[in-house]
Amino acid sequence: MQLSNIFESIPDKFDDELIDLIIQHGDVKIERIVSRGHTSPKSGWYQQDYNEWVIVLKGGAIITLENGEELSLEAGSHLNIPAGTKHKVTWTKSNTDTIWLAVNY
Repeated sequence: MQLSNIFESIPDKFDDELIDLIIQHGDVKIERIVSRGHTSPKSGWYQQDYNEWVIVLKGGAIITLENGEELSLEAGSHLNIPAGTKHKVTWTKSNTDTIWLAVNY
């Protein structure tokens, strides 16, 4: 066993969103994602073949769905994104880290 802290080991500077695999077993994958003003690519959508449950542990973000609905997430907000749902991250706080926990299943 290895003890870790989800709020540690974040570099002062990084160009791309950080995605760290915490654990994977079978069809379940848990990741820590750190955004600092990062968003999804301007063109295209995320549309995974798996369900994804996300929670914002720190910071804030907006997820936009294909139908135009915007979901505002702040620390403690969580969302289950069913497989096949087109979505994108259209905003994250730029002056602080937005730390996500993503569970893909």
